[in-house]
Amino acid sequence: MNNKIKIGSRGSKLALIYAQIAKDKIIHNTNLKDEDILIKKITTKGDQVQDIRLSEVGGKGLFSTNIEKELQEKKIDIAVHALKDLPAIETTGLMIDTFLERNDPREILITKDKKKLKELKSNSIIGTSSLRREFQIKNMRSDLNCKIIRGNVDTRIKKLYDGLYDGIILSYAGIKSLEIEDKVTEVFSTSEIIPSAGQGIIALQCRNNDNKIISILEKINDKKTFERAHAERNVLKVLEGDCETAVGVHSFMEDDNIVLEAELFSLDGSQRFYEKKTSKISDAKKLGFKVGELLKKKSNNSYKK
Repeated sequence: MNNKIKIGSRGSKLALIYAQIAKDKIIHNTNLKDEDILIKKITTKGDQVQDIRLSEVGGKGLFSTNIEKELQEKKIDIAVHALKDLPAIETTGLMIDTFLERNDPREILITKDKKKLKELKSNSIIGTSSLRREFQIKNMRSDLNCKIIRGNVDTRIKKLYDGLYDGIILSYAGIKSLEIEDKVTEVFSTSEIIPSAGQGIIALQCRNNDNKIISILEKINDKKTFERAHAERNVLKVLEGDCETAVGVHSFMEDDNIVLEAELFSLDGSQRFYEKKTSKISDAKKLGFKVGELLKKKSNNSYKK
Protein backbone atom coordinates (compact mmCIF):
# COMPACT_ATOMS: atom_id res chain seq x y z
CA MET A 1 0.00 0.00 0.00
CA ASN A 2 2.79 2.43 0.89
CA ASN A 3 4.32 2.55 -2.58
CA LYS A 4 0.97 3.10 -4.30
CA ILE A 5 0.06 6.56 -5.52
CA LYS A 6 -3.05 7.90 -3.82
CA ILE A 7 -5.33 10.38 -5.56
CA GLY A 8 -7.66 12.35 -3.26
CA SER A 9 -11.04 13.54 -4.48
CA ARG A 10 -14.40 14.74 -3.28
CA GLY A 11 -16.85 11.86 -3.11
CA SER A 12 -19.51 13.18 -5.49
CA LYS A 13 -20.26 11.26 -8.67
CA LEU A 14 -18.82 14.09 -10.79
CA ALA A 15 -15.66 14.53 -8.67
CA LEU A 16 -14.95 10.77 -8.89
CA ILE A 17 -15.33 10.92 -12.69
CA TYR A 18 -12.69 13.69 -12.70
CA ALA A 19 -10.41 11.61 -10.46
CA GLN A 20 -10.78 8.62 -12.80
CA ILE A 21 -9.96 10.80 -15.83
CA ALA A 22 -6.77 11.93 -14.02
CA LYS A 23 -5.87 8.33 -13.13
CA ASP A 24 -6.42 7.16 -16.74
CA LYS A 25 -4.25 10.01 -18.06
CA ILE A 26 -1.41 9.02 -15.75
CA ILE A 27 -1.66 5.35 -16.75
CA HIS A 28 -1.65 6.21 -20.48
CA ASN A 29 1.37 8.51 -20.19
CA THR A 30 3.61 6.62 -17.75
CA ASN A 31 4.63 3.04 -16.93
CA LEU A 32 2.18 2.93 -14.03
CA LYS A 33 -0.65 0.41 -14.06
CA ASP A 34 -4.19 0.53 -12.73
CA GLU A 35 -3.27 -1.26 -9.52
CA ASP A 36 -0.48 1.26 -8.79
CA ILE A 37 -2.96 4.13 -8.27
CA LEU A 38 -5.74 4.34 -5.69
CA ILE A 39 -8.56 6.90 -5.54
CA LYS A 40 -9.53 8.02 -2.04
CA LYS A 41 -12.86 9.76 -1.36
CA ILE A 42 -12.60 12.74 0.98
CA THR A 43 -15.60 14.54 2.47
CA THR A 44 -15.31 18.33 2.36
CA LYS A 45 -17.15 20.97 4.35
CA GLY A 46 -18.64 22.24 1.10
CA ASP A 47 -20.36 18.88 0.64
CA GLN A 48 -21.76 18.98 4.19
CA VAL A 49 -23.11 22.55 4.17
CA GLN A 50 -26.00 22.49 1.70
CA ASP A 51 -28.40 25.27 2.56
CA ILE A 52 -26.47 28.55 2.50
CA ARG A 53 -24.16 30.45 0.19
CA LEU A 54 -20.51 29.33 0.40
CA SER A 55 -19.31 32.90 0.95
CA GLU A 56 -21.26 32.96 4.22
CA VAL A 57 -19.41 29.95 5.66
CA GLY A 58 -15.85 30.36 4.43
CA GLY A 59 -15.80 30.60 0.66
CA LYS A 60 -14.31 28.35 -1.97
CA GLY A 61 -11.86 26.70 0.42
CA LEU A 62 -14.74 24.62 1.76
CA PHE A 63 -14.33 22.30 -1.23
CA SER A 64 -10.55 22.03 -1.01
CA THR A 65 -9.29 22.49 2.57
CA ASN A 66 -9.89 18.91 3.77
CA ILE A 67 -8.32 17.48 0.60
CA GLU A 68 -5.30 19.80 0.91
CA LYS A 69 -4.87 18.79 4.56
CA GLU A 70 -4.58 15.12 3.50
CA LEU A 71 -2.01 16.17 0.90
CA GLN A 72 0.03 18.09 3.49
CA GLU A 73 -0.13 15.13 5.89
CA LYS A 74 1.01 12.75 3.09
CA LYS A 75 -2.18 10.68 3.30
CA ILE A 76 -2.60 11.30 -0.45
CA ASP A 77 -0.09 12.22 -3.16
CA ILE A 78 -2.28 14.02 -5.71
CA ALA A 79 -5.42 16.10 -5.18
CA VAL A 80 -8.00 16.45 -7.94
CA HIS A 81 -10.04 19.64 -8.04
CA ALA A 82 -12.46 21.44 -10.33
CA LEU A 83 -10.31 24.54 -10.86
CA LYS A 84 -13.25 26.92 -10.51
CA ASP A 85 -13.78 25.70 -6.92
CA LEU A 86 -10.25 26.57 -5.78
CA PRO A 87 -9.34 29.79 -3.97
CA ALA A 88 -7.14 32.08 -6.09
CA ILE A 89 -4.23 32.07 -3.65
CA GLU A 90 -2.34 28.79 -3.40
CA THR A 91 -1.77 26.99 -0.11
CA THR A 92 1.81 27.16 1.21
CA GLY A 93 3.80 23.99 0.47
CA LEU A 94 1.41 22.84 -2.26
CA MET A 95 1.41 23.52 -5.99
CA ILE A 96 -1.31 23.67 -8.64
CA ASP A 97 0.51 23.61 -11.95
CA THR A 98 -1.03 20.67 -13.82
CA PHE A 99 -4.24 21.00 -15.81
CA LEU A 100 -5.99 18.44 -17.98
CA GLU A 101 -7.34 19.48 -21.38
CA ARG A 102 -10.23 21.85 -20.84
CA ASN A 103 -13.79 20.60 -21.10
CA ASP A 104 -16.60 22.89 -22.32
CA PRO A 105 -16.47 26.11 -20.25
CA ARG A 106 -19.99 27.31 -21.11
CA GLU A 107 -23.04 27.70 -18.86
CA ILE A 108 -26.35 25.94 -19.49
CA LEU A 109 -29.98 26.33 -18.45
CA ILE A 110 -32.28 23.44 -17.56
CA THR A 111 -36.02 24.08 -17.27
CA LYS A 112 -38.80 21.56 -16.67
CA ASP A 113 -40.83 22.57 -19.71
CA LYS A 114 -37.85 23.21 -22.05
CA LYS A 115 -38.48 26.98 -22.07
CA LYS A 116 -35.45 29.09 -22.90
CA LEU A 117 -34.48 32.00 -20.66
CA LYS A 118 -36.24 34.61 -22.82
CA GLU A 119 -39.44 32.49 -22.81
CA LEU A 120 -39.78 32.15 -19.04
CA LYS A 121 -42.64 34.00 -17.36
CA SER A 122 -41.90 37.13 -15.37
CA ASN A 123 -40.96 36.36 -11.72
CA SER A 124 -39.85 32.82 -12.62
CA ILE A 125 -37.37 31.42 -10.09
CA ILE A 126 -33.85 30.54 -11.27
CA GLY A 127 -31.71 28.36 -8.99
CA THR A 128 -28.05 29.28 -8.62
CA SER A 129 -25.59 29.44 -5.73
CA SER A 130 -23.36 31.95 -7.54
CA LEU A 131 -23.64 35.73 -7.23
CA ARG A 132 -21.89 36.01 -10.60
CA ARG A 133 -24.57 33.95 -12.32
CA GLU A 134 -27.32 35.80 -10.45
CA PHE A 135 -26.11 39.21 -11.63
CA GLN A 136 -25.52 37.93 -15.18
CA ILE A 137 -29.06 36.51 -15.36
CA LYS A 138 -30.49 39.77 -13.96
CA ASN A 139 -28.59 41.64 -16.69
CA MET A 140 -30.40 39.53 -19.29
CA ARG A 141 -33.81 39.35 -17.56
CA SER A 142 -34.25 41.83 -14.71
CA ASP A 143 -37.79 40.48 -14.10
CA LEU A 144 -36.57 37.02 -13.00
CA ASN A 145 -35.91 35.99 -9.39
CA CYS A 146 -32.79 34.10 -8.35
CA LYS A 147 -32.89 31.73 -5.39
CA ILE A 148 -29.99 29.87 -3.83
CA ILE A 149 -29.57 26.21 -4.75
CA ARG A 150 -26.85 23.90 -3.44
CA GLY A 151 -25.96 20.24 -3.75
CA ASN A 152 -24.53 18.08 -6.52
CA VAL A 153 -25.91 18.12 -10.08
CA ASP A 154 -28.41 15.27 -9.50
CA THR A 155 -29.73 16.95 -6.35
CA ARG A 156 -30.21 20.27 -8.14
CA ILE A 157 -32.03 18.67 -11.06
CA LYS A 158 -34.33 16.81 -8.62
CA LYS A 159 -35.13 20.10 -6.86
CA LEU A 160 -36.04 21.60 -10.24
CA TYR A 161 -38.36 18.70 -11.14
CA ASP A 162 -39.88 18.84 -7.64
CA GLY A 163 -41.12 22.33 -8.55
CA LEU A 164 -38.88 24.36 -6.24
CA TYR A 165 -37.43 26.25 -9.22
CA ASP A 166 -38.49 27.13 -12.76
CA GLY A 167 -34.94 26.79 -14.07
CA ILE A 168 -31.38 26.12 -12.92
CA ILE A 169 -28.04 27.31 -14.27
CA LEU A 170 -25.16 24.80 -14.30
CA SER A 171 -21.79 24.37 -15.98
CA TYR A 172 -21.83 22.42 -19.25
CA ALA A 173 -18.63 20.56 -18.32
CA GLY A 174 -20.31 18.74 -15.44
CA ILE A 175 -23.38 17.88 -17.52
CA LYS A 176 -21.18 16.44 -20.30
CA SER A 177 -19.07 14.42 -17.87
CA LEU A 178 -22.24 12.96 -16.31
CA GLU A 179 -23.56 12.26 -19.85
CA ILE A 180 -26.93 13.94 -19.28
CA GLU A 181 -26.85 16.47 -22.15
CA ASP A 182 -30.43 15.49 -23.03
CA LYS A 183 -31.62 17.50 -20.00
CA VAL A 184 -30.12 20.77 -21.33
CA THR A 185 -32.62 23.40 -22.46
CA GLU A 186 -30.24 26.17 -23.52
CA VAL A 187 -26.49 26.62 -23.90
CA PHE A 188 -25.13 30.14 -23.42
CA SER A 189 -22.09 31.33 -25.37
CA THR A 190 -19.15 32.56 -23.28
CA SER A 191 -19.95 36.10 -24.43
CA GLU A 192 -23.59 35.82 -23.26
CA ILE A 193 -22.51 34.51 -19.85
CA ILE A 194 -18.81 34.81 -19.07
CA PRO A 195 -18.03 31.70 -16.97
CA SER A 196 -16.13 31.38 -13.74
CA ALA A 197 -12.33 31.50 -14.03
CA GLY A 198 -11.06 28.01 -14.83
CA GLN A 199 -14.52 26.58 -15.50
CA GLY A 200 -14.29 23.19 -17.23
CA ILE A 201 -10.70 22.59 -16.10
CA ILE A 202 -9.56 19.69 -13.91
CA ALA A 203 -6.58 20.79 -11.80
CA LEU A 204 -4.11 18.43 -10.15
CA GLN A 205 -2.29 19.47 -7.01
CA CYS A 206 0.71 18.00 -5.20
CA ARG A 207 3.32 18.89 -2.60
CA ASN A 208 5.86 21.31 -4.07
CA ASN A 209 8.81 19.16 -2.90
CA ASP A 210 7.48 15.83 -4.18
CA ASN A 211 9.73 15.45 -7.23
CA LYS A 212 8.49 11.96 -8.09
CA ILE A 213 4.86 13.12 -8.40
CA ILE A 214 5.84 16.41 -10.08
CA SER A 215 7.64 14.46 -12.84
CA ILE A 216 4.55 12.26 -13.33
CA LEU A 217 2.20 15.25 -13.52
CA GLU A 218 4.45 17.04 -16.02
CA LYS A 219 3.73 14.23 -18.49
CA ILE A 220 -0.03 14.88 -18.48
CA ASN A 221 -0.08 18.69 -18.36
CA ASP A 222 -2.06 20.20 -21.25
CA LYS A 223 0.00 23.20 -22.43
CA LYS A 224 -2.85 25.29 -23.84
CA THR A 225 -5.04 24.73 -20.79
CA PHE A 226 -2.04 25.55 -18.56
CA GLU A 227 -1.68 29.01 -20.17
CA ARG A 228 -5.42 29.72 -20.05
CA ALA A 229 -5.74 28.56 -16.45
CA HIS A 230 -2.94 30.84 -15.24
CA ALA A 231 -4.22 33.84 -17.23
CA GLU A 232 -7.71 33.47 -15.78
CA ARG A 233 -6.62 32.78 -12.22
CA ASN A 234 -4.23 35.74 -12.23
CA VAL A 235 -7.23 38.03 -12.71
CA LEU A 236 -8.64 36.60 -9.45
CA LYS A 237 -5.29 36.95 -7.69
CA VAL A 238 -5.28 40.70 -8.37
CA LEU A 239 -8.91 41.08 -7.31
CA GLU A 240 -8.34 38.72 -4.35
CA GLY A 241 -11.53 37.10 -5.57
CA ASP A 242 -13.46 34.51 -3.62
CA CYS A 243 -17.07 33.30 -3.54
CA GLU A 244 -18.49 36.71 -2.68
CA THR A 245 -16.71 38.30 -5.65
CA ALA A 246 -19.02 38.27 -8.65
CA VAL A 247 -16.48 37.90 -11.44
CA GLY A 248 -16.51 36.06 -14.75
CA VAL A 249 -13.26 35.32 -16.59
CA HIS A 250 -12.72 33.46 -19.84
CA SER A 251 -9.88 33.08 -22.35
CA PHE A 252 -9.42 31.54 -25.77
CA MET A 253 -6.54 31.16 -28.21
CA GLU A 254 -6.27 32.67 -31.66
CA ASP A 255 -3.13 31.63 -33.58
CA ASP A 256 -0.20 32.74 -31.37
CA ASN A 257 -2.37 34.97 -29.22
CA ILE A 258 -4.50 34.55 -26.13
CA VAL A 259 -7.66 36.64 -25.73
CA LEU A 260 -8.87 37.27 -22.18
CA GLU A 261 -12.19 38.83 -21.23
CA ALA A 262 -13.56 39.46 -17.79
CA GLU A 263 -16.47 41.14 -16.07
CA LEU A 264 -16.76 42.23 -12.47
CA PHE A 265 -19.89 43.32 -10.63
CA SER A 266 -20.23 45.68 -7.71
CA LEU A 267 -21.37 44.14 -4.41
CA ASP A 268 -25.06 44.73 -5.12
CA GLY A 269 -24.77 43.84 -8.83
CA SER A 270 -25.89 47.30 -9.98
CA GLN A 271 -22.58 48.09 -11.72
CA ARG A 272 -20.75 45.96 -14.29
CA PHE A 273 -17.11 46.49 -15.24
CA TYR A 274 -15.78 44.81 -18.37
CA GLU A 275 -12.34 44.31 -19.92
CA LYS A 276 -11.03 42.42 -22.93
CA LYS A 277 -7.34 42.25 -23.89
CA THR A 278 -5.08 40.20 -26.17
CA SER A 279 -1.41 39.22 -25.86
CA LYS A 280 1.06 36.63 -27.11
CA ILE A 281 0.47 33.21 -25.50
CA SER A 282 3.94 33.48 -23.95
CA ASP A 283 2.67 36.49 -21.97
CA ALA A 284 -0.55 34.78 -20.77
CA LYS A 285 0.29 35.09 -17.07
CA LYS A 286 1.11 38.80 -17.39
CA LEU A 287 -2.11 39.36 -19.34
CA GLY A 288 -4.13 37.98 -16.42
CA PHE A 289 -2.49 40.39 -13.98
CA LYS A 290 -3.03 43.30 -16.41
CA VAL A 291 -6.75 42.60 -16.90
CA GLY A 292 -7.17 42.19 -13.13
CA GLU A 293 -5.50 45.55 -12.47
CA LEU A 294 -7.67 47.30 -15.09
CA LEU A 295 -10.86 45.87 -13.58
CA LYS A 296 -9.76 46.77 -10.06
CA LYS A 297 -9.09 50.35 -11.13
CA LYS A 298 -12.39 50.67 -13.06
CA SER A 299 -14.44 49.32 -10.15
CA ASN A 300 -12.76 51.49 -7.51
CA ASN A 301 -13.09 48.53 -5.09
CA SER A 302 -16.91 48.67 -5.28
CA TYR A 303 -16.90 44.84 -5.47
CA LYS A 304 -15.47 44.52 -1.95
CA LYS A 305 -17.15 44.64 1.42
